[in-house]
Amino acid sequence: MKNNKRDGTFYINPYLGGILLGLVLFATYYITGRGLGASGAVKSTVVTAVHAVAPSHAEESGYYSKFLSDDASPMNNWLVFEVLGVIIGGFISGTIYGRLKLKVEHSPKITDKRRLIAAASGGLLFGIGSQLARGCTSGAALSGMAVLSASGIITMMAIFGSAYLFSWIFKKLWI
Repeated sequence: MKNNKRDGTFYINPYLGGILLGLVLFATYYITGRGLGASGAVKSTVVTAVHAVAPSHAEESGYYSKFLSDDASPMNNWLVFEVLGVIIGGFISGTIYGRLKLKVEHSPKITDKRRLIAAASGGLLFGIGSQLARGCTSGAALSGMAVLSASGIITMMAIFGSAYLFSWIFKKLWI
């Protein structure tokens, strides 16, 4: 059967993938009462790390203290387990379908170092933006659009619009 390729050439049909993502989003709303998102897991991890390194600073901080309590650790949040599941699932899928390779993909015009710096810089800016926007693309755009929120639709348009703009500006990093 053609769909059982284990050489890294099999990808799920994008329409089926979209339907499955929609069903996961629907189930998340039904089970948890809120949509998907990953920035909350990063926030929980940062709060836990700051509290481990400088407990008095975290407890006195107006920002970090909101997420600390004597009853539960910030890491005991379903978003943390969601992100861990995505990471583990990605490794399992990559292993099963032969796409798990530890390498840096980039244009021959740039070095590994420049590609890693660009990727880390983009990730850092995206993380800062997700905190300013009070959610990542999953939370703000995907979950917002699922409930027909005007802000979700505007966020999705802004994400794709800025992606097209920045891809045009930074395409020399790849091709």
